[in-house]
Amino acid sequence: MQKVSPRYKLLIVSIASPLLIGLYEEDVLIKEIKSEEKTSEILLKIIMEIVQKYTIAKIIYTSGPGSYMAIKLTFITLRSLEILQGIEFNACDAFSLNQNNPIKAMGKLYFIKENNTIITKKFDEAVEQRFELPSMLSEVAILNNNKPMYILPAV
Repeated sequence: MQKVSPRYKLLIVSIASPLLIGLYEEDVLIKEIKSEEKTSEILLKIIMEIVQKYTIAKIIYTSGPGSYMAIKLTFITLRSLEILQGIEFNACDAFSLNQNNPIKAMGKLYFIKENNTIITKKFDEAVEQRFELPSMLSEVAILNNNKPMYILPAV
């Protein structure tokens, strides 16, 4: 299959279910992919299907906080793509994609962002986890590095 020639970007939100992947052309969202499957089972498959159809210039992923397994898996997948296919990747924090709402940590603990510091806080009631792909990539603040953001709550 021949690739479409314009260069595209991907935004991956793999830290919670559903997995969200946005395809952007000139920083405008043109396609959204959602999957309820486990990141470990579907992420690489979806990315490879996209890479076969489109010339991907850059990938942005949510480096945290959130599911540590999904963060690690996404980072390793993207690092491998960078090495093997030269596709650059960057990171953004998850709060920029959920309107700065609490993000599930473990049990009744949630990550919250206060004064640009991420801490954990206990909530007695479950907090809905809703992440959204922005219509424009300019709405996403890129972090200084693409390393996973591991913020372990005190147990």
